[in-house]
Amino acid sequence: SGDAGTDRVISGLDFTPDLVWVKERTSTSEHQLTDSVRGVTKRLHSDNTGAEDTSTNSILSFNTDGFNIGNSGAFNASGDTYVAWNWKAGTAFSNDASATGVGSIDSAGSVNTDVGFSIINYTGNGTAGATIAHGLSAAPEMIITKGRNASANPWYTFHNSVSSGYLTLSNTNALTTSDAQIVFGNGSTAVSPTSSVFTIGTFAGINENTKDFIAYCFHSVDGYSKFGSYTGTGNADGPMVYTGFRPAFTILKRTDAS
Repeated sequence: SGDAGTDRVISGLDFTPDLVWVKERTSTSEHQLTDSVRGVTKRLHSDNTGAEDTSTNSILSFNTDGFNIGNSGAFNASGDTYVAWNWKAGTAFSNDASATGVGSIDSAGSVNTDVGFSIINYTGNGTAGATIAHGLSAAPEMIITKGRNASANPWYTFHNSVSSGYLTLSNTNALTTSDAQIVFGNGSTAVSPTSSVFTIGTFAGINENTKDFIAYCFHSVDGYSKFGSYTGTGNADGPMVYTGFRPAFTILKRTDAS
């Protein structure tokens, strides 16, 4: 619950978060995504295509048990309520593509191989089929990307269940397949991630030359996370979707219609 205070501690996580996703529940503020790779006070908004912005009253620090916030209305308006989803990466990652021979674009960020999650920053080169090391021990099953510098860059999202195309987190569109080869692809075909890299095409929203991008990469881990698909039945008691554990956070997106 917000109190309009400054430098307020939100605690109880039992770990230091590397990605904090905040949404005001009682008002119409945008979704707020801040991560340790881009740095505190740096925000992206999953419900729009805007560039990264800076707010000195947003998330001020990542702590061993949570995070500090200022009095931004999107984080801490008096009397309003909020939800925060938090992920730990925690291990620094850096890949010099020319030195390691892994990928064609340098990447750096924070990785947690135990839970299949990484935050990767890279700079686009505008080349079809560019490859980027993600730091995980298995191929990502979902990758959420966002251009940091320019407005009007959609949140291009890869999901292994619909690898022939892509989704966009920031709008209601169905799966898009017509441009898959120049979003997550080599210019002629869509290309799924491997255990070491993911592939991007020439769309400015994912690979504009000299522009910075962030990618959140995930793969399933037994008992922790699961990525998959199901077909609806239209029944009030619909299909059982097996995950192997009780989920605390579920994201659903229809793929065959907007």
